[in-house]
Amino acid sequence: MTTNFSALLIAAALLSGTVASAQTILLKNATVIDGTGHQPQLHTDILLQADTIAAVGSRLKAPGATVVDLTGKTVMPALISVHTHVGTLKGTTTNAVNYTRENILRQLQQYADYGVLHVLAMGTDRPMLFESGLRDSSMTGLLPGARLHSAGYGFGVPNGAPPLEFGMDLVNRPATAADVAPAMDKVAQLHPDVVKMWLDDFSGRFKKMEPAVYQAVINEAHRHSIRVASHLYYAADAQQLADAGIDIFAHSIRDRDIDDKLLQTMKTKGIVYVPTLSLDEYAYIYARQPEWLHDEFFKRSLEPGVYEMITSSEYKQQLEHSPAFAKNKAAFETALRNLRRIYRAGIFVAMGTDSGATPIRTQGFSEHLELELMVQAGLTPLEAISVGTRNAAKVLKLPNTGTVARGQVADLLVLADSPEKNIKNTRHIVTVYKAGKTIRP
Repeated sequence: MTTNFSALLIAAALLSGTVASAQTILLKNATVIDGTGHQPQLHTDILLQADTIAAVGSRLKAPGATVVDLTGKTVMPALISVHTHVGTLKGTTTNAVNYTRENILRQLQQYADYGVLHVLAMGTDRPMLFESGLRDSSMTGLLPGARLHSAGYGFGVPNGAPPLEFGMDLVNRPATAADVAPAMDKVAQLHPDVVKMWLDDFSGRFKKMEPAVYQAVINEAHRHSIRVASHLYYAADAQQLADAGIDIFAHSIRDRDIDDKLLQTMKTKGIVYVPTLSLDEYAYIYARQPEWLHDEFFKRSLEPGVYEMITSSEYKQQLEHSPAFAKNKAAFETALRNLRRIYRAGIFVAMGTDSGATPIRTQGFSEHLELELMVQAGLTPLEAISVGTRNAAKVLKLPNTGTVARGQVADLLVLADSPEKNIKNTRHIVTVYKAGKTIRP
């Protein structure tokens, strides 16, 4: 492989007398998956200076640098999830009382241990996050663990979705369109990355948000230059939201196969699609004893008591005998087909999982499972990785994150095996680098 021109310039400067700092690390002889979807670069070096990738090429030189031999290893960008929940999950419960600084930092560290270095919390955040400065400190990398982005307080329905019992008591629930503007003005003061709203009846359990209300949510958010992400389930709702100006579908369309009209609307309007396939598999899969159920990589990601719960015969029977079992399985299969069509149509897809919303949606492992399920849907491993790195970074407006290239933030995963042919190899993590520093040996 020929060293690129930028790498030659940097190497020449180093050789001409520039002394490498203690924060200079030279990763040698790795296979590099850069997050763009391009084929892996073999026998490649990566030069890290402070928190930045200074060069990517072959036979790089950096006198005084710490040299790490990665022969046989693969380097890829760290993962990013644009649909998670942080802080309300603890043990086998999801509740507002769990939302403490300690619990948030613990979960952000877990995401980081699993190679997920940016997460967007979708609608379950609480005042402490903003009043304490925790969100801002985390986003700028001043705290350990994944960097936490926020959708602030979302918009739901009075006595409806999202369910109050899952720590959703601070969600705005406008009764009329006129109630939206003052609520949005307050949310805008938090400077959220997006605003979340819920348009779903939860299998007939709740009344849906009225069209006039969700149109007002979209209009008022856009007045503040904030994008809107919507929880949804039905294709008909997706079409109405697309016509109304929605920016992000935060879940899969699951009731039927997507039609050409909706595909064209999504593509024309640049709507981002976040499929959260793992959520839909979790809804039924524990009754089927998935092959990863007893894997330590999965088990270590669970909250205390959850493994015992999901492996109990009572839980398995409860799932199998649930009236929703067949529907949930069909919804997952529909979600796979729709992702394949949407991706092949050229619509922008980014990774999110809804991890942390309930005890069975485990934080960290879900992001790796999501990659596997995207491949099951028909994406190649390299395409799935791009969805979970470069594309997710674009959704969070992180221009210097998500790929392995000069000038990018050095958020990297070192893997024991290449995921180019087997996407499950993203789970074989050797080292995580956050801004050029090792956070997991």
